[in-house]
Amino acid sequence: MLEFSFKKLASAAVLASATLLGGFGSQMATAAAPMAQTPAPGFYRLMVGEFEVTAINDGTIELPVDQLLNHPEHKTHAALEKAFLNVPLETSINAFLVNTGDRLILIDAGAGVLFGPTLGKFVANLQASGYEPDQIDDIYITHLHTDHIGGLVSESVLAFPNAVVHVDKKDADFWLSEDNLNNAPAEDKASYEAAIAMLTPYQAAGKFAPFQHKTQFPPGIKAISTYGHTVGHTVYEVESQGQKLWLIGDLIHVAAVQLDRPKVTIAFDTDQKKAAAQRERIFKQAAKEGILIGAAHIQFPGLGHLRKKGHSYEWIPVNFTQLN
Repeated sequence: MLEFSFKKLASAAVLASATLLGGFGSQMATAAAPMAQTPAPGFYRLMVGEFEVTAINDGTIELPVDQLLNHPEHKTHAALEKAFLNVPLETSINAFLVNTGDRLILIDAGAGVLFGPTLGKFVANLQASGYEPDQIDDIYITHLHTDHIGGLVSESVLAFPNAVVHVDKKDADFWLSEDNLNNAPAEDKASYEAAIAMLTPYQAAGKFAPFQHKTQFPPGIKAISTYGHTVGHTVYEVESQGQKLWLIGDLIHVAAVQLDRPKVTIAFDTDQKKAAAQRERIFKQAAKEGILIGAAHIQFPGLGHLRKKGHSYEWIPVNFTQLN
């Protein structure tokens, strides 16, 4: 009886729809809405134990990865085509916000206005996620390349006025050195200049605190030295209730190539050999222990697990969830 009722209701609904479309079809055809042309705000939230972690997108940028990877161009193109991607490759720039319940900690700060109009979305996406820049207590930087620090200052004003900025002292000493700036090749000077411009205001405000091995970190946060991509490149471990998340910065740039061939490096790596070795070390352990990964340049939200397959790795993105 119940099945019969449902069938009758379905038939009535189809008949009503047909009648409505017959009467108003021509009007509906001319009333198409304009295309929205903009995506939803770029944030994604999950829990790591008792910690809330929010991946926040700063935007995307197209990179000529076939020219940047230390890999034959035809093989790079083939790997990208296999993943339904193109050259130049549209690449995400992601940062991660960790709410421990006691402190609000940001890992990396995006590119700001330093790379053009397709980036610099971080603050808007942070606000869309429910937080304000002045709520952030600490900012931990994986390394001082421009796309990770360009959002620290906006129009010569601290973008995060209450935050203390932390970075490995090796990276700070390297990129903030006037001698290194003066002796750098012309094409590299902009990176030094950007680091100095972004961090000098925090130094002047007493809000810059480079760390060394003996530095105490907030509970649940740990620095793992992964020197290679830069002289002080750092992975940050977030741990709560036995669950771990590793925020790996620039250990990988082009997942479609470097997961299959982890030894492939990129022109941005300061020390190619060390960069490849650190990627293998971290990836191998993360795959073995099932540690969640957050990557700056894997497609947003850049969160997933690694599975080892011979000498290669498989990326398994996090399952979308609205449950907390």
